[in-house]
Formats: sequence, structure tokens, C-alpha cells
Amino acid sequence: MDQPDTSPLDGFDMKILQLLSTEGRIPITDLARKVGLSKSPCQVRVKRLQAQGYILGFRAVLNPAKLNRDHVAFVELRLAETTEAALGAFNAAVHKVPEIEQCHMIAGAFDYLLKVRTRDMRSYRRVLGEVISALPHVASSSTHVSMEAVKDSAF
Repeated sequence: MDQPDTSPLDGFDMKILQLLSTEGRIPITDLARKVGLSKSPCQVRVKRLQAQGYILGFRAVLNPAKLNRDHVAFVELRLAETTEAALGAFNAAVHKVPEIEQCHMIAGAFDYLLKVRTRDMRSYRRVLGEVISALPHVASSSTHVSMEAVKDSAF
């Protein structure tokens, strides 16, 4: 099986990635014009960037306020044990909780940092008490409530 080309990214590739990260639905003709290529070479580059894993996919960015989910809390979690089995069980369980928007394993004073999105403080307290605290091997948590998102971008 042939390996995809893994040549280094050039200026055109970087500009394509930058534009697609902010304008995922830009027509290929507009993208080509903005990066200074014709349509066909630009399309080939986008397909190559996808095949090489630089572009993982495209999705809609939703408005949390319109969906009544604009309360954001960051939760530091400590686990009772950090064996591979415990970490695996915790990681699998986190994927089943829709309110957990992000989960990061941390090297530091705690084990995981969660970004939790809910309707309001009351719904957050319910999720924390009934769901997050009941995740496998959770020993303790500490919550930090976001007052305002000053910058929120994926890349």
C-alpha cells in the first residue's frame, strides 16, 4: 500500500489551512483566488491535506447562547488511581457525557481538566453531582466558572 506524500507544507498549504480554519465552507474557486492558485491545483492541495491528516473534517460552529448552553465551567479532577485500566475506564466514560465539551489529561497537580457546558449554574451542579462525580475513579474536583470567553478558537 502506498504511503501518502508527506512532503513539508509550503506557503500555499499554510494559507489554505489558515483560510479553511476560519471559513470552512469557502468555495474552492474563492479559496484558490485568495491563496493565488488556479482552481485545480488548489483542489488537489486540499485533497492532499485531507489525505495526510492535516484537515480532519469540517463542521458547523454552533451558537451556545442560542442553544441555551452558554454556562461554561472548567473542572479540575483528581482520580483515586491512575493505572492504565483506571485511565482507560475514565476516558471511555467521559465520551458518553454530552455536557463535557473537552477533556484533557494533565501533567501537574491534578489529573484531568474538563470543559463543561450547561444551561446555568443549577444544571451544572446537577451534572457535577450526578454525572461527573460518578465517573470511574473520580476522587475530587475543583470548579472554575468562566465569566467570559475572551478568545475561543480551535487553532
